[in-house]
Amino acid sequence: MIIFAFMKLTLLFCGKTRDKYVLDGMQEYLKRIKHYYKLGLIESADVKNISDADLQKEAEAERLLKHISPTDFLVLLDEKGKEFTSRQFASFIEKKAETGAKNIVFTVAGAYGAHIKLLERVDAKISLSKMTFPHQLVRLIFAEQLYRACSIMRKEPYHHD
Repeated sequence: MIIFAFMKLTLLFCGKTRDKYVLDGMQEYLKRIKHYYKLGLIESADVKNISDADLQKEAEAERLLKHISPTDFLVLLDEKGKEFTSRQFASFIEKKAETGAKNIVFTVAGAYGAHIKLLERVDAKISLSKMTFPHQLVRLIFAEQLYRACSIMRKEPYHHD
């Protein structure tokens, strides 16, 4: 039950959060998470006017990679990633802190997925579910799960088994 205040968590998203209900929900959870960790939120500029999916993925990857330093531990939220229970996810974060991670960057690529340039830099892939969610909604779901992980690590009564 250690909260590592020296470690930072960063959410890195491809494009802006457009839906008001997602933005409102995210702001609430991000405010709560800030009680546990330093927290950053980066929304890269939208990639527009590219009709080829591969070129769009590459442009999105380049924009995301500009915000990642060599020492960051990069986690891609990806449908092919490892699935965790909420408790396992909390343990994952705790273990990264124990091994000296200074900044864990959680990123969501664009609608067509992650380009190989981004995949080559990724340290871990996590799946929220085998189901597919809209990219905007993933932001809110993940923010809630991140808050839940923090409350689990603190043994607070938010999470119930």
